[in-house]
Amino acid sequence: MALSPKLEMRHSQSLIMTPQLMQAIKLLQLSNLDLTAYVDAELERNPLLEKGTSEGDGPGEPVHEATDNDFSGDGSDIGSPSDSDGGTFESSAEDWLQKDLQPGSEQIAGNMDADLGNVFPDDPGISANESNTRLTSEGDAFKSSSTSSSSGEGYNLEAFVAQDETLTGMLEEQMHLVISDPVDKIIAQHLINSLDESGYLLIDMEEAAELLGVEEARVEAVLVILQTFEPAGMFARSLAECLGLQLKDRNRFDPAMEALLDNLELLGRYEYAALRRVCGVDEEDLEEMIAEIKALDPRPGRMFGGAPLQPMVPDVLVRQASDGSWAIELNADTLPKVLVNQTYYARVATTARKEGEKEYLTDCLQTANWLVKSLDQRAKTILKVSSEIVRQQDGFLTYGIAHLRPLNLKTVADAVGMHESTISRVTSNKYMMTPRGIFELKYFFSSAISATVGGGDAHSAESVRHRIRQMIDGESSDAILSDDTIVKILKEDGVDIARRTVAKYREAMHIPSSVQRRREKRARR
Repeated sequence: MALSPKLEMRHSQSLIMTPQLMQAIKLLQLSNLDLTAYVDAELERNPLLEKGTSEGDGPGEPVHEATDNDFSGDGSDIGSPSDSDGGTFESSAEDWLQKDLQPGSEQIAGNMDADLGNVFPDDPGISANESNTRLTSEGDAFKSSSTSSSSGEGYNLEAFVAQDETLTGMLEEQMHLVISDPVDKIIAQHLINSLDESGYLLIDMEEAAELLGVEEARVEAVLVILQTFEPAGMFARSLAECLGLQLKDRNRFDPAMEALLDNLELLGRYEYAALRRVCGVDEEDLEEMIAEIKALDPRPGRMFGGAPLQPMVPDVLVRQASDGSWAIELNADTLPKVLVNQTYYARVATTARKEGEKEYLTDCLQTANWLVKSLDQRAKTILKVSSEIVRQQDGFLTYGIAHLRPLNLKTVADAVGMHESTISRVTSNKYMMTPRGIFELKYFFSSAISATVGGGDAHSAESVRHRIRQMIDGESSDAILSDDTIVKILKEDGVDIARRTVAKYREAMHIPSSVQRRREKRARR
């Protein structure tokens, strides 16, 4: 076989992920907070982008290109408050500054019956002109601060809120009062930094001693001191030790209580007979001991709170219309309002001489236009997918979780003409506010119970879990429902489900078994 070079032509199709396409896909899966941060970064990077407002552009302002993603309503201009003479607030404030804040030093000295050099010894010899100049500048600062504060942008009210006391700060204050040795302070600070948010110690004493280069006995001695700090129960290494520290603080730690803490697993299983034998007490004393245990705090560090909670802002708003249908709209507060300044681009492009400058401006314009289109497409896609979800889950919105239909990504994707991956990105980190509460869009997607008795409609797994919880919550102490009984009741209602599936759903909802529930309810009688 001879080897020889030759030319061939081949036709093929391929999908290339351009930077613009990657940006559009990225925007789809961002939450409203991440999207705001991304747009703010683009506003800083691109000089042709501007943040839109609800107010219209005034005369003389550059004309901006309106975008479809600006869903804010048309707001009327609010004029400045006028005084009785028809002047504006600024003019009245200026007159007030001119008349009342600019007297000469002689007039001030006469009114106060004192010399300015004696009243202000740090600033002697201020002339009338210097005083007027200084007061005028201060008056201008007052006017600017008044104007900015009236618009709500002069200062941040959250800056005046007192900071919450933290667990670490409170323990450090006690440490400086109790411990004086510098080495012990270093050990104590390391142990404080090793606490979790509940107040438990996460580090081993041998490991801490090796890390700090000291003897383990010294670390243990410092730990004993730290365990006396407020709130009681801090620096415990187990639940039993945490409860024991609190009982010692209340002077209620005796041998019977110590035996109870050593057998907390029996208390968790409501095996009171075994506890009475271990503790050596009668039934009345055991009830009192258990009541004391229940009055303790198993997580003493939680009273100081953790990271501030962020409010959940819905992306889609759903409300019932007057005709009984559902009205779906996007939350305008979560949609970034971005404008492209075409006038500024035209003015700067005419003055650009270098080729690099022209390429930079062209690239900025293309990026800005694409970002606006991507935001617009993102909003339309979210609205389209949300509308289909509402259509599919109309029964849930009307009657409740028991009527939640089984739904998957493919069903919605086929209905709206998109790919399943697109639906997955759209429903990630997006929330919908309905008359029944705020739910993540992924909440409405639930698997179906494969088989039903009598060939009826399929039931979603979420609705079945809800029915199981309802049955268990409504059971009495004399008629505890086992998993087999729950399966029988569900089959009578047309839901064919296996016993292991009921057990799996029950464990996922953190519901104990029928034996544990029977012991618990008998103990409460």
